[in-house]
Amino acid sequence: MINKKWDEVLAGEMKKEYFKRLGTFVKSEYRTKQIFPPYKNIFDALRFTDYDDVKVVILGQDPYHGLGEANGLSFSVHNDVKRPPSLQNIFKELESDIGVKRDVNDLSDWAKQGVLLLNSIMTVEKDKPLSHKDKGWEQFTDYIIQSLNEREKPVIFVLWGSFARSKKELITNKRHPIIESVHPSPLSANKGFFGSRPFSKINAILEKNQEEPIHW
Repeated sequence: MINKKWDEVLAGEMKKEYFKRLGTFVKSEYRTKQIFPPYKNIFDALRFTDYDDVKVVILGQDPYHGLGEANGLSFSVHNDVKRPPSLQNIFKELESDIGVKRDVNDLSDWAKQGVLLLNSIMTVEKDKPLSHKDKGWEQFTDYIIQSLNEREKPVIFVLWGSFARSKKELITNKRHPIIESVHPSPLSANKGFFGSRPFSKINAILEKNQEEPIHW
């Protein structure tokens, strides 16, 4: 389905009844409503960043629900779309942390370097945040996290906000570093996201592990 090693890793999960029900639900939603991201982009996070290539996981909750925003990667939007507030704050912290000023909203360049931009819920109805909650996506993406937790090679998990931090219980392998803070949304960014310096922390860990740092 994804044409990557993820197909092998997720083969058993995709045969389970809950995933078949999820597939039926999602196809019906796309036929009858405006659903994001575009159907062909649902699994882009896995397509861009294959299982063995994951260095970092940045976990989101569900896709942006505004017209044309979601592109299949957590926190990312297409370059011709107005930058959402959370992404704006991520870029503010990026510049403050390591001096990188980004003018490109699409984060696929991060994904191609090993940053898995994973939304726990992978689809959403237009203007209805969390509309696809509890339909099966969480079980599927929890399995993705658990499969990475089993990896020998360290994965850096970045958990922003209470929802993402609730997934810490799935990361039982102490070899995997966890970087956490409040969410970058305008409601919470001033309560600990700004000044948390996640990007320099990630690269310091990668360099310590003799891995190529991310070019943010």
